[in-house]
Amino acid sequence: MADVARHAGVSVSTVSHVINETRAVKEETRRRVLDAIKDTGYTHNTIARSLVSGSTKTVGLAISAITNFYFADIVSAIEVAVSRAGYTLLLADTHDDPDNELRVVAALHQRRVDGVLLAPATGPRGRALRYLHEVGVPTVLVDRCASARFDQIGTENVEATTELVGHLAWHGHQRIGMISGHSGLRTTIERVEGYHQGIERLGLPLDEKLVISGNSNADEAEEAVRALFDRADPPTALVVANNHMTIGVMRALGRLGIRVPDDLALAAFDDFEWAAIFRPRLTTVAQQITEIGAGAVGMLLERIAEPDRKPRTVRLRPRFMRRESCGCTTDTHVPEVLGEDQAP
Repeated sequence: MADVARHAGVSVSTVSHVINETRAVKEETRRRVLDAIKDTGYTHNTIARSLVSGSTKTVGLAISAITNFYFADIVSAIEVAVSRAGYTLLLADTHDDPDNELRVVAALHQRRVDGVLLAPATGPRGRALRYLHEVGVPTVLVDRCASARFDQIGTENVEATTELVGHLAWHGHQRIGMISGHSGLRTTIERVEGYHQGIERLGLPLDEKLVISGNSNADEAEEAVRALFDRADPPTALVVANNHMTIGVMRALGRLGIRVPDDLALAAFDDFEWAAIFRPRLTTVAQQITEIGAGAVGMLLERIAEPDRKPRTVRLRPRFMRRESCGCTTDTHVPEVLGEDQAP
C-alpha cells in the first residue's frame, strides 16, 4: 500500500479508504489510486485485513450438495445472497455423514469464517451442533430445523404432508403408502409425522408396513417400491418424501408396469424441472428454495451483527403443484391444499 501511495502521490490512509470504501474520496484522487494499483500490480491481502478487522468476509456452508438435487438449488440461492452481501462462500459437502459433518464444520471454523450455514445430518445432540454451540461461531441451520438453540429456517413439513395425504384420500384412496427419507434427518421425522397425522385425522387404519425408507436416494427408493408391491395388499396411492427418491419410484413403477394414476396415485415432495416433463405430470409439493437460501443468509448476517440476540425459527409454507399423477385433471375442483396451484 505504501508503494501505491507513493506512485499516486497520496497518503497510505487515502489508499486504504479507496480500497475499503470507508470514506468518500474525490473522483480524481480515486482514479489516481486505482491507476497506481494497476501499475504496481498490488493485490489486496485479505488474510492480513482479517487479522486487523477480525472478519474474513467469508461464510461457510456445510451441506450434502452432491447427492441431493434440492440442496444444489439451495446452494445456488445462498451463493447469490452471500455474494450480494459482499462475502465469499466456502462450500463443504457433509455427505449427510455425522463424522464427516463434524470434520467439515471444524475445518470451516478453523479457516476463520465469519459464520456457518449448516443442513444438519443429525438431531439436536449431534456432535457438529455441539461443537458450533461450544465455540460460539454464528450459525444458521438450513432446511433441517434440528435445534432451537440456533437460528434456523426451513419448510413447514408436518402439516404439508398431512394435507397431501388428505388430498390423496379425497380422491378415494384409503391405502396410502409413503417412501420416507434417510432415518434421523429432521425433515424425514417431520414428514413421517405428517403422514401419521393425516392417516389419523382421516380415521384410516394405520398400517406401518406401508411406510418404507428409501434412504433419500433413487436406488433404495426403487427397492422400497418393489417391496410394497410384493405385498398381497399394496397401496393405491403413494407419497414420496423427496425428489431424488421420486426418480427411483418412477423407475420402479415403469419396470413393474404400474400405471400412474390409473393403478397408483402419486404425489411427491420437491418440485423439480422434470416434474412437468414426466407423463403423467407429477403432482408435487414445491418448497420455497430461493426464499430459504436468501433467508438463511439474512439471518446469519443478523446473527453476526448481533451475537446475543434470541435465536428464532422460520418455517415457510410450501406450495401444492397440482398436476395429473395424483388423479387430478385440468377441470378437477378440489379443496385448497397448501396454497393449492394448478401447475401449467
